Amino acid sequence: MVSPAQRVELERIARQSRSARSAAFRARIVLECASGVNNAAVAAKLRTTGFTVGLWRNRFIAEGVAGLGDEPRPGAPREVGDEKIERIVRLTLENAPMGATHWSSRMLAAKTGLSQSTISRIWRAFGLKPYRAEGFQLSSDPLLVDKVRDIVGLYLDPPHHALVLCVDEKSQIQALSRTQPVLPTRVGQLERRTHDYTRHGVTSLFAALDIASGKVLDKCYRRHRSVEFLDFLKKIDAAVPADLDVHLVLDNYGTHKTVLVRGWLLKRPRYHLHFTPTHASWLNHVERWFALLTQRQIKRGSHSSLQELEDAIREFIKVHNQQPKPFRWTKSADQKRFRQIRREEDHRQRR
Repeated sequence: MVSPAQRVELERIARQSRSARSAAFRARIVLECASGVNNAAVAAKLRTTGFTVGLWRNRFIAEGVAGLGDEPRPGAPREVGDEKIERIVRLTLENAPMGATHWSSRMLAAKTGLSQSTISRIWRAFGLKPYRAEGFQLSSDPLLVDKVRDIVGLYLDPPHHALVLCVDEKSQIQALSRTQPVLPTRVGQLERRTHDYTRHGVTSLFAALDIASGKVLDKCYRRHRSVEFLDFLKKIDAAVPADLDVHLVLDNYGTHKTVLVRGWLLKRPRYHLHFTPTHASWLNHVERWFALLTQRQIKRGSHSSLQELEDAIREFIKVHNQQPKPFRWTKSADQKRFRQIRREEDHRQRR
């Protein structure tokens, strides 16, 4: 027999979240049994066994709602209590060891008298990784919101009868050759290379990514000045049909804003410039394309001359343009801004 007070308590337990789903399941068994059906019918309805229904039905009859909890598990009692665990967490978060910037599990074990494995288990339980660090950079641009909305608006709703190009330079690309031949991949053996290399100079890649098609217009230069940037703009101007407006997404590098470049753009009103906020290069899609170039062609390449390096870059771009795939922007500008606000607030709280 289930009393009204017990029924209220059982219904409360049955509504608990998934974190307490075992207790909720036992409460539902008792509530179903209280409706007057037999164990087999309850088991069929809740997709369990008759033994399980009988077990928790009898436990409730004998002990009430308290009988639905777990019994103490066998084994030795815990040696590390809550107070010790709290001390480990506080030391990890609020203190630093003498002569070091962060704790290691062995250093903290020596400090507290616990074992290194115990420290590691506590860290894993609380998601603590003091041996790791991540970099971040908050944008201090006073026009951050306006610039983000402007550029994201271009990505989500590009203007009609216009071309949107993400333009930037990947400067100081080094032509490096390994001092010994690279040993290729074999079955059961990774590719191997020497750690030392010989430098053969640097080149700078100027690239314009069409956000609609994913194709890339490129040119390599041995120097990185406004003269080269203006020459690349002329290449863009020759490649884009004269009846189309051109929207350029750029960063705030000095070569993009010289008198020479501004004078050239003023004579061509079809060009519209959209500058990314300070420390927000992630807004420029061509930066993501540069990462692909680095990963697939430059990072593991071995080039004995600048010409060989530039030929490898052109080959990568040729293959890419044969089957281009544009990047798709999915988040709105306000979603990006809210994330920035959360980062700034978190940064202020940690200071």
